[in-house]
Parts: sequence; C-alpha cells; structure tokens
Amino acid sequence: MPHDLNHLTQALLAAAKAAGADSADALAVGGQSLSIDIRQGKLEQAERAEGVEVGLRVMMGHRQACVSASDISPATFARLAERAVAMAQEAPEDDTVGLASPDQLAKSWDVAALEMADPGAEPSAKALEEAARRAEAAALTAGAITQVEASAAYSSRALHLATSNGFSGGYGRTSHSVSAVAFTGSGTAMERDWAAEGRIFAADMPDPEGIGQLAGERALQRAGSVKPPTGAYPVLFDERIASSIIGHVLMAVNGASIVRGTSWARNKLGEQILPKGLSIIEDPHRARISGSRPFDGEGLSTQRRALVEDGVLMGWTLDLANARKLGLQSTGNAARGTGAPPSPSTTNIDLTQGSVTREDLLAQMGTGLLVTSLIGSTINPTTGDYSRGASGFWVENGQIKYPVNECTIAGNLLDMLLRLTPANDARAHYSTRVPSLLIEGLMLAGA
Repeated sequence: MPHDLNHLTQALLAAAKAAGADSADALAVGGQSLSIDIRQGKLEQAERAEGVEVGLRVMMGHRQACVSASDISPATFARLAERAVAMAQEAPEDDTVGLASPDQLAKSWDVAALEMADPGAEPSAKALEEAARRAEAAALTAGAITQVEASAAYSSRALHLATSNGFSGGYGRTSHSVSAVAFTGSGTAMERDWAAEGRIFAADMPDPEGIGQLAGERALQRAGSVKPPTGAYPVLFDERIASSIIGHVLMAVNGASIVRGTSWARNKLGEQILPKGLSIIEDPHRARISGSRPFDGEGLSTQRRALVEDGVLMGWTLDLANARKLGLQSTGNAARGTGAPPSPSTTNIDLTQGSVTREDLLAQMGTGLLVTSLIGSTINPTTGDYSRGASGFWVENGQIKYPVNECTIAGNLLDMLLRLTPANDARAHYSTRVPSLLIEGLMLAGA
C-alpha cells in the first residue's frame, strides 16, 4: 500500500516541534520508475526504482537547516529533527529566512483540472520493452543505420508539502517516454542523431515507430558532415534546440542571480531585451503539461505572468528569501527538493510565436547555418558573452546544402536577443514552447 505522504509530513512537523524548532516545513516524496534500454537488438538494461524520501527544514529565529532521509520510522524522524535543530543553531543568521505569512499561503487549488497524473495502470516491463524494440526496428528501416539505442520509460511520483503555520497540500505526476538514438557510418565518419517523445498520459504518446523512424532519418542526414566556413553569418536555431536561447533569459531573470549580482539582466528591468511584439509568458496551469503545478515549494499559489511583455523585461523569478532580499514579493516560483531550502524556478514557458514557417526563415537567411545540435556551453552570466559548439546544416540561397559539424557560434546574448525572429513551429505539448529562431550576424568558427 502506498505511504500516506500527508501523514509523514505531519509527523515530521511534530518531531521538529518536539525538538524545539521555532518553525518548520516538511516535504515527502514517493514514487516508482521503470525503464528499459535496447541496444543492437538486445536488452541492455531493465531498471526499476521505488521508494519514499522525506525532507525537513527547521528554523530557529532567522537561522535554518535542512535534513533528509529515506528511512521513515518514528525513531528516524526524532533523530532527524534533533539534528536539524542542532544544525540550525550553528547556521549563519539571515533575516530573509522564514516561512510565508498565513495570508500568503495558497488556500485552494484544483489538481484535477491540471491533469498531471495518468489514472491508468503502470505499464509492464514487457510493454515498455516492446515499445523500445518497435522504435529500434523503425530506425533501422531508415537506411544505412549501423546501430540504434532505444529506450522506453515510465514514472509515477507524488509529493506532499506541509508547514508549521498551516499549509498542507500535495499532488502526483506521471510520465511516459520513448526515445531512440541512431548511428550511421563508422570510425571518425560516424554520425548520430536522436528523437524522443514524452507525455503525462499514455494515450497521448505517438507511436514508437514514428520516433524511431525520425531518429534514423536524422542520423542519415548527418552523414558526410564537414566544417562550415568561418565568418559572420545568420544562424537559424532549430525548434528542438531553440529553447536554450530563452533558457539563458530565464537564468538571467532568476532572483538568486539578481541577488548575487551575477546576471547580465540585473539593470535591465523595464528595458527592451527582445524585439517589440515578443513576450515570454509563464503559465503553471496548462493541463497535461509536465511543468504545471498548483502551488510552489513554499505553499504559495502559482499564477500566470509575463516575464517579458512586448519585448520589455517585467520582473524577476522569486521565492520568498530572494524576494525579501530585493524588497519585493515572491512570484510563487519556489522549488525545492528534500535536502535543500527553496530556490526560484520557472514552470511552463511560452515565447510568442512568429507568423512564418521555418522554411520561410531559411529563405530569409539566404546563406548561413541551421543549427540542430549544441555542444558544451561557454556563457558569461554577467556580460552575456556567448560561445557554443554546434552542428547542423549549411544553407545557401535559402536551401539546405550539406551537413556540418565541429563549428563554434559566438556572439553576445544581449545583442542576439534583440535580433531574433521566431518561426511558428513550437510544439504544443512541450512545457517550454519556443519556435525556431533566426538570429542575424553571429560569428562562426569552422573551416
């Protein structure tokens, strides 16, 4: 029988009070996962994991400490609370430490409306193996594919958060996924590419054959890759990796980075950072989407908000502590695990889509680079200087000519963001929906 996570959090809070804590919050997480890996037609790995983990944060005045355990016996809870209190008494004082005030706490929410968990039965290991084998077989039919690695996985996870000042709430999540990596060629001429899909509900998953076929086709398109020319060219970031550009914005507006003074966006509030007409919207309440959540890691309500509106930076992503350091209010973006205090984190993100297709942007760029894979990362968070390894396809006169690899893209994020043009090809089921992005005037280092 599954553990009662609510009961575990209440028991942890009671243990913290008995140990002398001024206030506390408790998190209990339980679940199971199952994954199957197929390689060269053989079962390479079958892995199942299940268990419960608990975390306790105690506060002694403005000092705090976090402890966690996977043993959920009453004796362990007592020892855990005693150790947490002793640690908190030795911790540095921080006047921004503390729970939310009762009026800040979420009072009601509708977990069912978010559809975060598939009510269907857990798939069997046999069913997952079959899905992985179907993806592998489809990849091999694409052509001269030398090797395929295919996987299928399922996970179910539930959490419950409770605080000593009255908050108590929980929810569950499920995930179904299938992926395939296909290889072509051999030795130094070997190329690879991949395809993957994941959904909350099994009924929403596409057929494994389509995933495997796409992985195989992508790998074959990579055959014969060479270095592109060196120089200043427009770069089109394909939809499957374009979210990394917006990811740099999300990191820059994270309240923890702002407080540390390590963000290029720290003095940009109220200024234009994207072209007019483009917005970045966070919406934690999209149904059947993996990033959705009804409340944050400190028990505050989550809400739809604009991080960037019509190109203008509107605000930071904040938890309680970082909001207090900045003299602001939390945006309901606290996230936490069992072993650490809350920190700011976004949920579902949308960048305004454009009105043209990726093919239209290829025609617009004329000659340049279509990037389908990024390798490594050298991003200066303070200045925005950008340099990444990349591979993809060389484009001439708006047409893809040949595959390229072993090149470096360089620029400055502040300039890049103001020059981007979006396509209209973002996929609806993604938590972060960012279409293909064309950016003019980047430096390429290739042949």
